[in-house]
Amino acid sequence: MARRKNKNSRYREQSEWTPKTDIGKKLMKGEIKKIGEILDQGNIILETEIVDRLLPDLEKDLLLVGQSKGKFGGGKRRVFKQIQKKTKEGNKPRFATTAVVGNKDGILGIGYGKSKETVPARDKAFRNAKLNVFKLRRGCGSWECMCGEPHSIPFSVEGKTGSVKIKLIPAPKGTGLCIEKECAKILELGGIKDVWATTKGQTRTKINLVSACEKALRKLVNTKIQPKHIERLSILEGEHEKKEVNKEESEENEKEVKKENKK
Repeated sequence: MARRKNKNSRYREQSEWTPKTDIGKKLMKGEIKKIGEILDQGNIILETEIVDRLLPDLEKDLLLVGQSKGKFGGGKRRVFKQIQKKTKEGNKPRFATTAVVGNKDGILGIGYGKSKETVPARDKAFRNAKLNVFKLRRGCGSWECMCGEPHSIPFSVEGKTGSVKIKLIPAPKGTGLCIEKECAKILELGGIKDVWATTKGQTRTKINLVSACEKALRKLVNTKIQPKHIERLSILEGEHEKKEVNKEESEENEKEVKKENKK
């Protein structure tokens, strides 16, 4: 006998996305093809499906902002931070977490989520991270390098949240991410490979440290730069432009390479 379809069945088909905002409707019509077209105009993204369609290769990760409690697990870093609200009825516990998304090519997003349970808090954090995506400015601002590749940041920037201050400094190629581990995850997903950093304040509060790092990265785009410095510092804003190559040209290049190898 055929299996009856239940409304609450987990085998039900997922409904197609129907956009509600103007940006989503333009995307469905084919008027918007890149995420940069939305971010350059300063429009606010209100639907996560827009980011999913424009950035299919987006990677995501959770940051270790919490700390486990107990006799054997005390002090160990964990994804969720437990917070409590004091009421007349008693303590109401909640879980908070911070997520980061990026394509490792100049697009980055950081989101914060909290809920009574861990799974909804995680989903909220990922959703907010996708809605808060922004462009990064990369370059080669270290006087020791000047290689002409956007592997670091073009100039030093600072960010502050609470008592935490962080300063990002351009580093020469091959240095790596000399920064706190959670901030290194953020920079890696943003496409930055080499950087130095200094921190001050209560850096054990990871949520404030991540927020200060985000503010510093946003200053890279908000700072005005003279056109003569763009080429000198090899500044690249956002993603690399992908060049479309015809099949005929690619076949000809392959034939030339084979001929040279035979010689």
